[in-house]
Amino acid sequence: MNGFLDGKKILVMGVANNKSIAWGCAQAMEKQGAEIIYTYQNERLKKFISKLVDDENRLIECDVASDESISQAFSKVEDRFGKIDGIVHAIAFAKKEELGGSILNSTREGYNQALDISSYSLLAVAKAGQKILNTPSSIVTLTYMGSSRALPNYNTMGIAKAALESGMRYLARDMGEEGTRVNAISAGAMRTLAVSGIKGHSDLIKISQSETVDGVNVTQEEVGNTCAFLMSDLATGITGDVIYVDKGVHLR
Repeated sequence: MNGFLDGKKILVMGVANNKSIAWGCAQAMEKQGAEIIYTYQNERLKKFISKLVDDENRLIECDVASDESISQAFSKVEDRFGKIDGIVHAIAFAKKEELGGSILNSTREGYNQALDISSYSLLAVAKAGQKILNTPSSIVTLTYMGSSRALPNYNTMGIAKAALESGMRYLARDMGEEGTRVNAISAGAMRTLAVSGIKGHSDLIKISQSETVDGVNVTQEEVGNTCAFLMSDLATGITGDVIYVDKGVHLR
C-alpha cells in the first residue's frame, strides 16, 4: 500500500545522520507521499543533515532547550509551509557520565538536563505545534524499554524515557479534543549515535538481538514504517499508546 501520506506535511525533529531512527522515519513517510520538514539543533549539526537534505528551505534551526528557539522555529515552519499534519519528536540527550555504572552516580545537573532535553521538550514542542497542526494530526515520539526496566547502564535516560512516556499520555488526553493523536514508538536497540553514548552499547545490541523472536534486530525501515502508519489517517483510533517495534524483545 503506497501513498497513504499523500498531501501531508510532517516535521521531523532529531535527525543526526543517516543512521538516526528519525531518518528512517522520514524516509518511510516520504515514501508514502509526505512532505518532510526537518529541524536541526545548531550550525554544527546542520552540516550533517545538509548532506542528507539538499533543499535548504526544509531545514529549520531549533534548540529544544530554548523556548524562544522553539517558538521561532514553529513560526518559520508556518511561514514557509502553512499548517502541518504531524510532528516526529526524536530528541534525547544525557551526558556520558550518566550512562554507565550505578544510578547513584547520577548528578543533579545531569539528571535535570536529561529530563529537560529528553522529556520536557516533547511538551514544549507540542505546545508550540498545536497552533499550526491540522485536524486530524499526529505526534510521535521515540522511547525505549529502559523506561520500565532497570537495564544496565541506561540509568538516567531510563528515567527520562519514563517521564517522556507519561508526558505523552497526558498530551494524548489534552490534545485529543483538538484532533491530535499522541503516541510513542519503543524501538529495539540498533546502532545509532545516541546508543553509542551508553557504556557497553555493543553488548546491549548483541543481547537485544539474542532476545528477538527471529534472532535478527529490528531495522530503521521497520521503525520508520510504524511511524508512517501512526502519522496516517489509518491510525485515527490509536492515541496515548507505546507501540513496541523491537521484534519481541519486550516479551522476555
